[in-house]
Amino acid sequence: MSPARKPQAGHETWDAFWAEVSGGRTEVIRGIEVRVPTDVPMVMEQRIEELRDSEEKEDLAELLALLFGQDVLDQWMANGMGMLELQTVMAWAMAQAGGRDLTFAEALEVVRSGGGEGKPLGPKGPNRAARRATGAPAKRSAAGGGRSKRTTAGSTGSVRRTSRA
Repeated sequence: MSPARKPQAGHETWDAFWAEVSGGRTEVIRGIEVRVPTDVPMVMEQRIEELRDSEEKEDLAELLALLFGQDVLDQWMANGMGMLELQTVMAWAMAQAGGRDLTFAEALEVVRSGGGEGKPLGPKGPNRAARRATGAPAKRSAAGGGRSKRTTAGSTGSVRRTSRA
């Protein structure tokens, strides 16, 4: 085993070095000071995929905590943040974390024009967890909100006719 090497450029530890490299910039969003993400946590991509269809507010809060720290979703909600704002903040944060210095106005345009994935995010938001976090009522698929009745081939199929040629 080789002896430990001295830290470079006067840094005592990796954490001290990385804190300096990442800048430690902050922004105030809906009255809450948050650090500007400078990297996407490795676990985030996995958690986004796992939680993509989640309807739980706690799952959205977990993803936001990875970028901004604990309890930020509750604080933003208490301060009146809406879905369009949340989507804009997320677009901005992911750009910042990916090394692109996107402005808030540019992030809003990304959200309005399709979220960078070719499809508009619109009023439904990025996923059910985000929609539920705002407390918006769920949309029902039918007027009565109930399940559709099962159809059978007998009620939807056509009768085969033979030609009389």
